[in-house]
Amino acid sequence: MSDIKFTIDGKECTAKNGQTIVEAAKKNHIYIPVLCHFDGLKPAGTCRICTVKAGGRFMAACTTPVTEGMAVENDTPELQELRKQIIEMLFVEGNHMCPICEKGGNCELQALGYRYKMMVPRFPYLWPRRTVIANAPKLYVDRNRCVQCLRCVRDVKTSDGKHVFGVTMRGGQTIISMDKRLAALLTEDAALKAMHQCPVGCILKKEIEYTIPIGQREFDTKPIGSKIEGQKS
Repeated sequence: MSDIKFTIDGKECTAKNGQTIVEAAKKNHIYIPVLCHFDGLKPAGTCRICTVKAGGRFMAACTTPVTEGMAVENDTPELQELRKQIIEMLFVEGNHMCPICEKGGNCELQALGYRYKMMVPRFPYLWPRRTVIANAPKLYVDRNRCVQCLRCVRDVKTSDGKHVFGVTMRGGQTIISMDKRLAALLTEDAALKAMHQCPVGCILKKEIEYTIPIGQREFDTKPIGSKIEGQKS
């Protein structure tokens, strides 16, 4: 089957049948920001940071498949401003203390804040009262930093396939919960993977802390997205 032809901001691109806009954009070395999306996971479309425009309509690029002749808008002032607003809302809806967070420099939300030049959020801080889970083995969970991307819910499992994380409550009271009994069954590698799966500093592997010095972390020297935009064909 031949490749699908489409455009992103006027650039001619190709995609395989069934690929989403995010996947196809990455293949064509075009960066579309994501938080809830992660390679290998079923798309959830929860954060909407990947919003693009096609056919005059806004849509989530991580859940929308590419179609023949589709014209996608991605890097426009309208969409950049929309993404900046989403980032600002994610900051004010939680309690993000970047200067003291162990994930600083490796945090995707922080890196997006820098990329979209967020200075002071235009929205009032909500300062929600959220609890932490500090008495579980292997993992420390700080819900203050959670952006409810659901990566952990979809991917962190025990060796026999049981989900360690789940969603409780609804609406503005929604929180991520962890089954401490199942968390205890995770291997050291699985616990470390859970930390890396989280885009922010909500899930941390205990007893490793600052193993990568500040200044040598993923986004300390290169902006988020530069790896995709700088790929060689």
